[in-house]
Amino acid sequence: MFMSISTTGSAEDPATDLGFLLHKHPDKVQRFTTSHGEAHVFYPEARDGVCTAALLLDVDPIALVRKGRGDGRGRGGSPDFALAQYVNDRPYAASSLLAVALRTVFRSAMKGDCPARPELPGRARPLRIELPAVPANGAGGGGGPALVVRLFEPLGWRVEATAVPLDESFPEWGESRYVRIALSSGTVRLADALQQLYVLLPVLDGAKHYWVAPDEVDKLLAAGQGWLAAHPERALIARRYLARRWSLTRAAMERLELARLAEADDREVEEIDNAVDDRSEEEARDDPEPRQPSLAEQRRTAILAALRETGAARVADLGCGQGELIGELLKDARFTGILGVDVSARALRSAGRRLGLERMPERQAARVALAQGALTYTDARLKGFDAAVLCEVIEHLDLPRLPALEYAVFGAARPRAVVVTTPNAEYNVRWESLPAGAVRHADHRFEWSRAEFRAWAGKVAAAYGYTVELRPVGPEDEEVGAPTQLALFTATTAPTATATPTTPTTTPAPDPTATPEGGEPR
Repeated sequence: MFMSISTTGSAEDPATDLGFLLHKHPDKVQRFTTSHGEAHVFYPEARDGVCTAALLLDVDPIALVRKGRGDGRGRGGSPDFALAQYVNDRPYAASSLLAVALRTVFRSAMKGDCPARPELPGRARPLRIELPAVPANGAGGGGGPALVVRLFEPLGWRVEATAVPLDESFPEWGESRYVRIALSSGTVRLADALQQLYVLLPVLDGAKHYWVAPDEVDKLLAAGQGWLAAHPERALIARRYLARRWSLTRAAMERLELARLAEADDREVEEIDNAVDDRSEEEARDDPEPRQPSLAEQRRTAILAALRETGAARVADLGCGQGELIGELLKDARFTGILGVDVSARALRSAGRRLGLERMPERQAARVALAQGALTYTDARLKGFDAAVLCEVIEHLDLPRLPALEYAVFGAARPRAVVVTTPNAEYNVRWESLPAGAVRHADHRFEWSRAEFRAWAGKVAAAYGYTVELRPVGPEDEEVGAPTQLALFTATTAPTATATPTTPTTTPAPDPTATPEGGEPR
């Protein structure tokens, strides 16, 4: 099993700096022991102008069989495949065995560590990586060279992939499942290149020589940091890397989608995946002072009353959190179609458990769906609903992002009615436990007074062709009003002004396994 990494340079920027990056001296031949054989690193060429490092993995077939995965596909222990334990392609074709060897031999290089020359790992240099025999098994649109291109081109590589014939002396026999690969790039850092190979070699093969445990999800996300979440084939990569284990693939895809949405909003994952209280549900039930439960119930009651007034049958709960409002909607047969959307995968899983979707009768389950997405992007899945609800959601957005939400909901999705609730900042002085000037939730980016909310609602209604009615929710104080303010928007005409988002509104790719912005308890 063989792989080479080459780079070019000059007297001022010598190619032999590759030795610093790989932590392997060009004048030495080094040997490393792996669990299935020995890895050798050497430099066929090392000059200022050109430098090539080679990794040769000598796999011990006997050791491979003794590990219990003789043919690399989980069939090594079966008597029906006794011969396949010893006669197989594992020692000769680049697969998960080579990926593990990469991590063993080049661990520091993969991390981007280089204490001797700390300026080197952060910049890209011309790279050419060659692998003479890589299994590329069929998937989706097929295997072979086409699969190699699908996986590597989006990462900035120029791909040369040639199918290896079954026998060059008999071309009529056709092509084998092996591909000769050469990857070239001047923009990919070496650390990223090694991480990509670590993930994509077993993906191309479609198998691993070891049991895929749950910790493989963490390995995949760690190696894929910075490139996997935006890869157009991330679903294929996750599925094949995780040996098609559905539960692991779903967990990986949820975390990848969350990472992609966080990057799109230029926020940390923890900032947007905060719709679920870190306390257990049992602890929350036993808490003698739950946070404003009566006000949350009153909000849901007011929202349901507004929805019934509109005659809506199909409702989208945008920023559904843990599904409290969806549970109330399901109790009323007039709501025949319910979509819950949230950016937080944790919130969606919690909503699924709270609603009992897996145990729900088929007829009832057909009324509800959960989907993951961000409300600052247009989403075709939100079109066609009679009403949409934004319950304690808008205050979780930075104000410059709010026009994007307005366009996505009122402009692109354009339901007949929209119900929006948000805190009344004036009422905060009535909360004895709330310090002066503080907001009600740590993730709130703003809280509006009644006048500010009225001005915003009027502006949105005028821009997108809606009328709006404002209502108080909760106990109303003569001086500062009610704790929550509600706006009921009703569509009348086409938009009267040209309203465009201030941020990109390309629809994020939907995650088939999951549901928009999480908020405080509703």
